[in-house]
Amino acid sequence: MAALWPLPLLISGSLWACLAMNLPEPHNGSLLVGFNTSHVSPSADLPSALRVFSLDYHHVQAPFEIVLWIMLASLAKLGFHWSGRVPAVVPESCVLIMVGLLVGGVIYGVRHSAPPTLSADAFFLFLLPPIVLDAGYFLPGRLFFENLGTILWYAVLGTLWNILGIGLSLYGVCLLAPSSLGDISLLHCLLFGSLIAAVDPVAVLSVFQEMHVNEQLHILVFGESLLNDAVTVVLYKLFESFLRLSSVTGLDVLVGGCRVVVVGLGGLFVGLFFGLVTALTSRFTSRAQVIAPLFVFLYSYLSYLTSEMLHFSGIVAIVTCAVTMKQYVEANVSEHSNTSIQYFLKMWSSVSETLIFIFLGVSTIQDIHMWSWPFVCSTLLLCLVWRTTGVLLLTAVVNKLRRNAVTFRDQFIIAYGGLRGAICFSLVFLIDDFPKKRLFITTTIVVILFTVFVQGMTIKPLVELLDVKRKKRALPTVSEEIHSRLLDHLLSGIEDVVGYWGQHYWKDRFEQFNRKYLRRVLIGEHHQARSSILRVYQELERREQRGEEAPPVVDPRPSSRPLLPEEMDSIRRILSRNLQNFNNKQTPAYSRHTLHQNVTTDRMRKPLHRHMSLPLRCTYNTITHCPQRDDGEFSYRGRAQLSRSHTVCSASRRWSEPPGTLVPALQDRTLDHKPAEEEHHSPQHKAAIERATKKHLSFVLENEKQL
Repeated sequence: MAALWPLPLLISGSLWACLAMNLPEPHNGSLLVGFNTSHVSPSADLPSALRVFSLDYHHVQAPFEIVLWIMLASLAKLGFHWSGRVPAVVPESCVLIMVGLLVGGVIYGVRHSAPPTLSADAFFLFLLPPIVLDAGYFLPGRLFFENLGTILWYAVLGTLWNILGIGLSLYGVCLLAPSSLGDISLLHCLLFGSLIAAVDPVAVLSVFQEMHVNEQLHILVFGESLLNDAVTVVLYKLFESFLRLSSVTGLDVLVGGCRVVVVGLGGLFVGLFFGLVTALTSRFTSRAQVIAPLFVFLYSYLSYLTSEMLHFSGIVAIVTCAVTMKQYVEANVSEHSNTSIQYFLKMWSSVSETLIFIFLGVSTIQDIHMWSWPFVCSTLLLCLVWRTTGVLLLTAVVNKLRRNAVTFRDQFIIAYGGLRGAICFSLVFLIDDFPKKRLFITTTIVVILFTVFVQGMTIKPLVELLDVKRKKRALPTVSEEIHSRLLDHLLSGIEDVVGYWGQHYWKDRFEQFNRKYLRRVLIGEHHQARSSILRVYQELERREQRGEEAPPVVDPRPSSRPLLPEEMDSIRRILSRNLQNFNNKQTPAYSRHTLHQNVTTDRMRKPLHRHMSLPLRCTYNTITHCPQRDDGEFSYRGRAQLSRSHTVCSASRRWSEPPGTLVPALQDRTLDHKPAEEEHHSPQHKAAIERATKKHLSFVLENEKQL
């Protein structure tokens, strides 16, 4: 903990900022000579003198405090990563909330009033969009779309299950305690259930990125938390509208259900529109690459604001915009612009995430709390019970439709990883005033602290105890990506043959549509990749530049010493000798026209020549099978042009001379030397040669017939 040296600086800086906000206003410059006061009206008839030094804090109060809060958050994050073994035990979110609690306590002790709270508008309009944009831009598209059905199953039906279960159960608890909780209606319980069921993607990302769980489990938890927020916010606004009505009818419920669908689809189409516009705009930025990253941020934020303006889902809109524009933007802009986009998104989301957790701690120090043991304890228990039962029941159904079933260990982590965070904290402050609003605020803070501290700190040991499959440590190679695409094409072909329209079929159809139309319109001609292998290589290079590879496992063994020069020379000699022995091996190549002869290795290593007494076998009819020509026929060469292919030796011209394939010079030489050969050979020797030739010829022809 000695490495947490920035924390005193953080506390003193925040304390100084809070004291500066409450400086007493001087009157007529009598506080200190040379101080100018900004509250004096410029129309006053007071003589003004030239001042050497002046102070006008109110002129820069808003940006000055914003910069101080960002500096506080950044230094707290820096101190966490320099705190030795603390990151291995405590999640980053827990440390940041503790820093916020400490800062909030100092502010409350100095000012004797509640510290500033995180407003809902500041959270939803400024802090949440960068985090969601970063998550959508770096979303693993293949895993997300392969598990999209399961993610929607958890996010939509699972959220409805939790909201209705928690809301109705809490209403039952209120009926059992009418003296203290009797004034809480059913709609209030459903409204509170809708906000307390929101799984926070910020908290989930902060915890799960440190554990490096497998890709499938990570995308299920993160995708569910991302879309869960969209469903939660929509249902929260729906129940809030019901509370403002004098009475709720069946028609209102039907209209509310249609509104949920319209809000989701509206955000989807708004994000799709702005994503395509961003891709089309980036095509024309080749002459102004400096401002290319700016369009990514502006169009993405504009999609979020437009959706909020139209009362659509801003989270769905910005995620859709990021997923849509990514592949086209990366192809259009330069590598420097890609690097700028990636680092700025990471920096922006990291700062927002840090500010959210610190403000959660600061806002906890309030004097408006209301405590009720039955309500608080019941909420904690019901959140765990209903989420666990929902995950188990929904997974039992979805596993019947999945090829890769979600294991029981993964189900436990999904249920246990439902962390609450700033979304439910911001929504609870938006509730209209009623007598039990302070109880809702207190209960929400308790649930957030319990999930972040207890579940967040114990989930990593549980992952190790259950031996949950971890993330692959290395990035996929080009060969792995190519084989993966080959399997995708193979499976899509199989689905097409059997008449089954599965995910591979639709993925293949979209790739064809993307290649024929979208890429031609949205990507410049000079950026079109001619080869799919080249696109795979470029994508892997971008992943490596982003640093997506997980940190390597620390080897507990001591580091090895450098090799001595004589050891290096010994290794070189061993490698050279082995390489030479390997090159000396003459293994016959496989040919579909011939079979390997059963010869020993020693015989194979002998030079390929014959005694001069048999010139017919070694000179004239020795043919080498060469690579196939463009016209589909095999070319043949003589002994002087031996290749690595199998050499077929035969004394018979009937087999070894295909029509038009022998070199004419060899034919002439064969005819010229025949008389001389017949003169030097005895009749017995000629008969032996003919018998051997016929036997060898019949062997070859039989195998040739079999082929």
